[in-house]
Amino acid sequence: MKVPSQPSGSAAEADGPEDRLRRFVTIWSRAIFPVTATSLTRAEFEGHLLPLARLLCEALLARPFDTAPAQRAGAGLVDAHCTDPDALGRSLGVVDSYLVLYCGTDPEFAAEELRARCARLQHAMATGYAQALRERTRLEQEAIARSALAARSAAEIALHATESRFRAVFDGAAIGIGIADLDGRIVEINDTMTRMFGGVEAHVRSRNVSEWVHPEDGPHVWRLYEELVRGEREQYRVEKPYYRGDGTVLWTNLTVSLLRDAEGRPQYQLALMEDITERRLLHLRLRYEATHDALTGLPNRTLFFERLEKAVAPATGGDDARFALCYLDLDGFKAINDSLGHSVGDRLLVEVADRLQACATGPGEMVARLGGDEFVALTTGTDGEGDAVALADRILAALSTPVGVDGRELTVRGSLGVVEGPAGERTAAEVLRSADITMYRAKSAGGNRFERADPEADARAITRHGLTTALPTALERGEFFIEYQPLVHLDDGSVHGAEALVRWSHPQHGVLGPDRFIPLAEDTGLIVPLGRWVLQEAVRQARSWELDNPTSGNQLRINVNLSPTQLHHPRLVADTVDVLERAGLAPGALCLEVTESALIGADEDLLKPLRQLAEMGVDIALDDFGTGYSNLANLRRLPVSVLKLDRSFTRGMQQHPVDPVDLKIVEGIVSLAHSLELAVTVEGVETAAQAARLREIGCDTAQGWYYARPGAPDRIHSLVLADAV
Repeated sequence: MKVPSQPSGSAAEADGPEDRLRRFVTIWSRAIFPVTATSLTRAEFEGHLLPLARLLCEALLARPFDTAPAQRAGAGLVDAHCTDPDALGRSLGVVDSYLVLYCGTDPEFAAEELRARCARLQHAMATGYAQALRERTRLEQEAIARSALAARSAAEIALHATESRFRAVFDGAAIGIGIADLDGRIVEINDTMTRMFGGVEAHVRSRNVSEWVHPEDGPHVWRLYEELVRGEREQYRVEKPYYRGDGTVLWTNLTVSLLRDAEGRPQYQLALMEDITERRLLHLRLRYEATHDALTGLPNRTLFFERLEKAVAPATGGDDARFALCYLDLDGFKAINDSLGHSVGDRLLVEVADRLQACATGPGEMVARLGGDEFVALTTGTDGEGDAVALADRILAALSTPVGVDGRELTVRGSLGVVEGPAGERTAAEVLRSADITMYRAKSAGGNRFERADPEADARAITRHGLTTALPTALERGEFFIEYQPLVHLDDGSVHGAEALVRWSHPQHGVLGPDRFIPLAEDTGLIVPLGRWVLQEAVRQARSWELDNPTSGNQLRINVNLSPTQLHHPRLVADTVDVLERAGLAPGALCLEVTESALIGADEDLLKPLRQLAEMGVDIALDDFGTGYSNLANLRRLPVSVLKLDRSFTRGMQQHPVDPVDLKIVEGIVSLAHSLELAVTVEGVETAAQAARLREIGCDTAQGWYYARPGAPDRIHSLVLADAV
């Protein structure tokens, strides 16, 4: 069939959904109207096709996906008298070429998924068409056949006329008709049935109905047959295969009816047989296309998930069935695609697929491609963890040999997540999620390795994902709050200021510290609005303290942490100035804390905003100093005014006697800082002896549980000195 020329994608997308639907109907009408026996005009015929097209379009984008509307669309073609054999083929061609183009404009669906759905809708449409055509023919032919058979036993006076009518219908029927007695001996068959079985009538007549057994017969087929010949049912319908004389298989839609005599006693069987061999082959082809990856030929996500659901289903009969799943993601595949092109990437994927198939050739083993560079290997009937590890080792070994593409040797590496266990404990979705999480653990550990599933690690990853997705709305709902930990002058014990520490009051997990969500905010980019909110609240609180104590000569400082992402934000200086001006707080009352690791190798572009803030009077503190990246020479060029010693330096001072090495290190750092005119703040002060020793050394300020734990802003002056250890 010649399909009408295809419009450009931009033209199709410019129209509204109804316009695109009517264009699709017009193309459909042009394709099948010439082969349709109807008295309708072209416009009237398009009006009949419009609701059928709407069924197909809605089914294409439906959630959940359902092919039943496509079956109704196929049946609707028969209702419109589109019964020419060419009408179905042309309709399927139009659906294949144009349904996704005119109806698949929803951005939520990937093109690959829409094509797979379109293929399944074609199959369903063909099925609905065939069923409707079969039912229409069956009803007509069965009625005629019954009348013809009844006419044979009518009065002798009408025998000749009845026999003529019966023979005309019987011999000219488009479907196979056969009559057998209750013992299965064939009494009569028409030419159509003879041709269906290879054209040799003797081959059919010589067989008893009970001999036509095929290995793919359903267990219910012969039970229905026995019930019919006993007179317990009037009719049954089944899909049944037969062997032809040459050994090939004939697939049929078989309807068998019981014929009774005048007294109601069972007398004959009437079989109406429709040849559906070609339709079944079409079904198998569409099924294959819908369940296999077009590039590699491997089973796709749909078929794999079906197999996985069977593998993890509870075992029957008390068997201890087990399964193992290896989830593979290629390391660095995106770089190959970006640098060498998608054609090279595709050839690499085909080679990887071939190697994976060679690794899983045993019974109960399969390999599938989930999409992109993600593959899975599933094996059932394993004896335990050893089999799963062996499969993962085989896969890594198969990938270790470079792949040659266009004269290049491409190194292939992969990260594997291995999940193994007994059937019946987890759903297929849970198993696949665990394998995916485990695969990313292997990738984060350097790749080219496998990791075994760990329920605790899975739980942490799931929790992390839940927190990540909840972060954007948490700020809108006001779930964050700030606690303040006092900063104390070591010489006189007075409160110098406070550090603002953000907390998350999560509805399910309770109060979370910054270590639980700040890294997630960094990854998602939410750290910028969250950091601005913390700065606004902290500055507002500092101004509130200032207004509450107007006569106090000691202005309280507020320390606010800056993340590496905030340092790179172009509006860091402007936002800080705006927050200070709106609150009415002097720049000298604000100290921004930047971690030492964030400034390692910092160039002048990164230091420029910090220099601008320092020139305004804002203090810059180098936080966590001494955590392993210390570069004392680097201090001279950094615009910092405060060093915050990490608690790891002062932890040894909690002991008695004090570790002399720790003492010398701290004394040296303090001396150097003071020589550079830097103030020194110490974190993690937990005992009075520790505080006294740090005061003797010359540290300026301190914070820690000895003075106060982080708390509400109204407790900033409430210091209850107590050893925390």
